[in-house]
Formats: sequence, structure tokens, C-alpha cells
Amino acid sequence: MIDQQVSLRGGAARLPVRPRTGRFLVLAAVFVCAACGLVYELELVALASYLIGDSVTQASIVLSVMVFAMGVGSLLAKRLRSHAAVGFGLIETALALIGGSSALVLYASFAWIGESRLALIVFSFTIGVLIGAEIPLLMTLIQRVDRQDAGGTVADLFAADYVGALVGGLAFPFLLLPVLGQLTGALLTGVVNAAAGGALVLWVFRRDLTPGSRLLLIVANAAVIAVLALTTALVDDFERAARRAVYGDGVRVAVQTEVQEVVLTGSGRGSLHLYLDGRLRVSARDEHRYHEALVHPAMNGPHARVLILGGGDGLAAREVLRHRDVRDVTLVELDSGVTRLARTDPALSELNGHVYRDPRLTVVTADAFTWLRAARGSYDVVVSDLPDPGISASTKLYSAEFYGLVGRVLAPGGRVVVHGGPAASRPRTYWTVEASMREAGLHTRPYLIGGRLSDFAAGPDRATRRTQAVRDWGFVLAGAGRAPELGLAPGAPEPHSLTARALTDAGREAEDARLPGLPPSTLVHPRYWEDR
Repeated sequence: MIDQQVSLRGGAARLPVRPRTGRFLVLAAVFVCAACGLVYELELVALASYLIGDSVTQASIVLSVMVFAMGVGSLLAKRLRSHAAVGFGLIETALALIGGSSALVLYASFAWIGESRLALIVFSFTIGVLIGAEIPLLMTLIQRVDRQDAGGTVADLFAADYVGALVGGLAFPFLLLPVLGQLTGALLTGVVNAAAGGALVLWVFRRDLTPGSRLLLIVANAAVIAVLALTTALVDDFERAARRAVYGDGVRVAVQTEVQEVVLTGSGRGSLHLYLDGRLRVSARDEHRYHEALVHPAMNGPHARVLILGGGDGLAAREVLRHRDVRDVTLVELDSGVTRLARTDPALSELNGHVYRDPRLTVVTADAFTWLRAARGSYDVVVSDLPDPGISASTKLYSAEFYGLVGRVLAPGGRVVVHGGPAASRPRTYWTVEASMREAGLHTRPYLIGGRLSDFAAGPDRATRRTQAVRDWGFVLAGAGRAPELGLAPGAPEPHSLTARALTDAGREAEDARLPGLPPSTLVHPRYWEDR
């Protein structure tokens, strides 16, 4: 039960405020601390999803470890109930420092060590222990202010805690992340956390503190707030240094759009690289092999109207518009920041052939799945140039339901082409894509294309330490009525890196490597995680 050492009259007499005011202040502190705690949790989930990938797995790790640790913290807090005021003050100071710096340390671990999973688990556990210790101590403190039945105290505390969590949960995606960014948002949350916890103990419960404990709390809170404030002032320098460690010295553009972080390195045709959320999306050295293999087989047939899903960099559209008889192209891209960069950046716009100046191209900023549900009209060719299916946010764009929507907008005799991931290194993912397309009623023709690419090696200097590796691309061409033939459109511009014979061999290679019997991926049962 709650500490009963002080009588109601004695407890109230030791406080500098009236019991009702003191109760309100304790509940206000609960509200603020709960909001800060949820922000720390969401920061870890968001940053881990960006750095490591697979948001479902990262969210599961953070939530499960943190909830378990909260139970541990609640048990450990029993030892502090006789010193509830100073104990709560020190816990909030530690939580502010650890939670506020968690995103920065996690990013530093990724940038300079190349691994952040261990740091994620350690921070989740430590923050969970500290959060778990809050409520038992706060129950003791609120009983010191204004005693009432234990049930009423629990109800008030948890009401303030849940409302605070609601505010923190909404503030993170709609205020902190878009306005301040992940690092600054976490640091300033730590400042608020330290200030709230310190103010409650040093003012409302100051008479419960010995001179030594009061001095300890003042120094500790001031030091933590100073460290977090100084780090906030230097966070831009830290981000630049971390980006250099990740991407090398050639970073030209680094922006956080509403959807993702976009980084552009290099300046010439041979050195340009485009990264989306830390993943290499475009390498100028061999992007033509990928985009020619993606687009040109699908153009073998009627292709007056073409739909491109994704591909905001404009490189797939460049290949489509090389065909003079294309009448109009609709490009559906979620991130307007990517299309803006593809229009305005000199090196990227040169690489895509200034395709956004072509009057035949219409750009729509929308989620591809949502847009297809409301789409009207039909297209001769649909090109799916979307993020890798292994990224959790993209799994719905590789589901049987998604391909069913694609099939609805195909004209008679129309074709759809999909990049299904690396077939050699992740064969289950690739053949699950193919199985999902067949589940939607499409008739498929898989083909595999390989090429040499300077990939990034693992390690702190992976942006400058490159190893020659074979990059394999697995594609699936499909039609609604029958499986299209692999070939190149007669009289069309000849690809620089693809021939009709190589395409035939690519189809034969895919059939030889087929993994039969794989179930499709659906919205309610995504399966792409099984190949990781």
C-alpha cells in the first residue's frame, strides 16, 4: 500500500500550497511526464524504422521491451517510496537525459558503427524502467498532498497519464517531427521533462528534501537541461557530420519531406546517388540498366497511354517518353519533395532528360493504392517503380489487392511490369510478388536482369569504401488476358543495355529459378518479412 508515515494534517502542513492546488500540480506533472514518455517511445520506433527498416518489427521490439521494463521499474520503485520526492526527481532527471538523447545516440551508432539494434534495445529497456517507476512514486506523492481512497487516486493518476499520452502521441507526428525533426524534437522533449519533474519536487515537495538532496536535484537538473540545450544548439553540426559518415563528403541535398528523408550526393552523371530514408534508390552509374529493363519490355505492344506508379525521380518516365508514339503519361508519386527535386536539381534533372518539361507527362501527388481505388479510364501500360517490398510501409503496394486494382485500369491487351526485388538474394520475396500478381488474376512472365554495381560496404565509411558486387533485379511482366511475350517494341528506340535475345534469356533464367507453391501476400497477411 501507499506510504502511511505522515498523517493527513502533518502531510498537508509540510506543503507550501493548499492540498487541492498540490493535487492539481501533481496531476499536471503526470500529464507532462506521460506526454514526454510517449514521445521518447515514438522517437525510437520512427528512427529505428528509418535506420534499420521494417517498421512492424521495430515497433514490436520497442513496445514489448518497454512494457516489460515498465513492470521492472514498478517493482524497483517500491524501494524508493520512503524517499518518494527525491526519488521521483532523480528518475525524471535521468529520464530526461536518456530519453532526450536517445535519438541522437541511436543515429550516431548507425552512422559511425553501422549497427543500432543493440542501442535500440538498451534505450527501450532503460526508458521503460524509468517510466515504470514514475506511477508508484507519484501515487505516494499525491497521497502526501491530499489523501483519498486508493481507487480514486489510481483513477486520477491514470486519467492524467492517458490524456498526457494522447497529447504526446499527437504532438509527435503533427508538431515535433515536421517542425523540429527527430533529433531536436527528442532533445527539447527532454528539457520539458526535466523542467516539469524538477519544478514539482523542488517547489511542491521542497520541505521533504534535505539540504543535500535539494542541492543534488538542483545541480542534476541544471546540468541535464544545460547539456540538452547545448546539444540542441549543436544538432545541425552533428547531423552534417553523421551524414558525411553515412554518405561520404559529397552530400549536396539533404531534406526531410513530409514523407521521408531525401539525400542527394555527387554532382555528375557518374557520381550522382539518390537516397530515400537512407536506402540507395538511384545510382547514376547503372540506373539506365534498371530503368531500361523495367520499362522497355512492357512497351512491346500498344502503349499510347502509360501509368507510372512511383518513379518520382523521373527516370522511368524518361524511358517511357523515348517512345514517340506515347500520347500521355500519368505519374503517381507520394512524395512531392522527390518530384520537386527531380525538376529543379541540375544533375538529377539532366539525368532524367528534363522529363518534367514534356507536355505529355502529368504528375499526381497521391498514394498509389488510394489513387487506384478512385481511378477512371484505362492504360495500355502500367509501370510499378515503387520502394522495395521488404519495407513495411510498401507491403500493401505489393499485395494481391493492389494488383487487383492495377488489373482494373489495364486496357484490353495491356501490360503491367513490377520490380519484385533482388531475385538471387531474396528469392522468396521475388516469387511472392509473382504469386500475388497471379492471385489477382494476372498472367505473369518473370525475368531476371543482372549488372555490375559499386555497392556500399558495411562500416562507418561505407559511403567511400565500395566493393564490386553483382546487382540482380527481378522483374515481373503481366497481362490481364494472357502472359505477354518478352521482347522489345518493333521500331522503338533501342535500349543501350538490353537486347531482345538477352531478354529471352532473362525469362528462361527466371523460369529455371522458380520457387513454386508460395502463397500470395495480402493486406491482412503480408508475407514479405519471411525472406529477411
